[in-house]
Amino acid sequence: MRFGAAVLRSYESRFAVEEVILNAGPDDGEILVKIAGCGVCRTDLAVRRSAGRSPLPAVLGHEGAGVVVETGGPDTGLGVGDHVVLSFDSCGHCRNCLGAAPAYCDSFASLNLFEGRKESAARFTDAAGRELAPRWFGQSSFAEYAMVPARNAVRVDPSLPIELLGPLGCGFLTGAGAAFHSFGVGPGDTLAVFGAGAVGLAAVMAATAAGAVTVAVDRHPERLALAERLGAIPLSAASADLPDRVRQLTDGGAQYALDTTGVAQLINDALRALRPTGHLALVARLHTALPLEPGTLDRGRKISHLCEGDAVPGLLIPRLIGLWQAGRFPFDQLIRTYPLADINEAERDCETGRVVKPVLVPVGRGG
Repeated sequence: MRFGAAVLRSYESRFAVEEVILNAGPDDGEILVKIAGCGVCRTDLAVRRSAGRSPLPAVLGHEGAGVVVETGGPDTGLGVGDHVVLSFDSCGHCRNCLGAAPAYCDSFASLNLFEGRKESAARFTDAAGRELAPRWFGQSSFAEYAMVPARNAVRVDPSLPIELLGPLGCGFLTGAGAAFHSFGVGPGDTLAVFGAGAVGLAAVMAATAAGAVTVAVDRHPERLALAERLGAIPLSAASADLPDRVRQLTDGGAQYALDTTGVAQLINDALRALRPTGHLALVARLHTALPLEPGTLDRGRKISHLCEGDAVPGLLIPRLIGLWQAGRFPFDQLIRTYPLADINEAERDCETGRVVKPVLVPVGRGG
């Protein structure tokens, strides 16, 4: 099967939309999905800074959504024509998967981040027959088609705009899951969100829907204006005495804080902005030691790292869709669509902050 995909051939090169070849149909438990749209996530773009840990060339993309065109075996639970949102991969049988914590699957790294996958890379090649890296997050959905473990897929109502739903599988799922699951926010709770990108704004929308008071901290005025429209109290990251300002706005300190920036100073500010017993969660992967200032973890405050919003995608994605249909999770306001051919423009707009969530829309050529 031949189709178009955006291939990254080196850490420094631009994406190139090329013809690629899938040399086999779905195995048992797999589905072939015609991609209608795929979000661009900073995790995809961070591959450029992975210092050789990610094998290239590769097809990235892990916020795909589309229509099932073929299934493998009788036990996928899905049929041809089903509309699906794709999320991260997990094994389904380790202790954490069985405990409804698939984001902490024992095999998460090997299943999602290229390393150690057992499948044959030769199954997926470029037009000249050269091997491409195995599936990224079980998807590699910067493409017209993706071969996906059925476990990754969440069936959705076919009347919905499927091309817009892909980011519900990762970025929006992570932020909303932080509010709903990691923190369990409810009416009257207080949440400070540091970084008003896709993950942070999803946390703002979810916390607002849950009745919490939310403060959004960012350095970009346009992002703060957007956060305010979504229900947050905006606060510039350049504010003098930032932790004091957060405490003033949250009646003595935030109960919860979410950092999406990975910036050490902001992480320390977030800890200082917490009330006693407050909880700060980090979503960015840290690549250097994190220096914590004296006193930041006093009085019962704690810090943790969360993955994929502590979510079970099959449960949270339908919940977010329901909130969106009720006008309480307007994620579509954060999206701008691009043809797959414009992936480099989408990457630039994402990196510069011009667009919160780019979504690539392939132009199908059959297969």
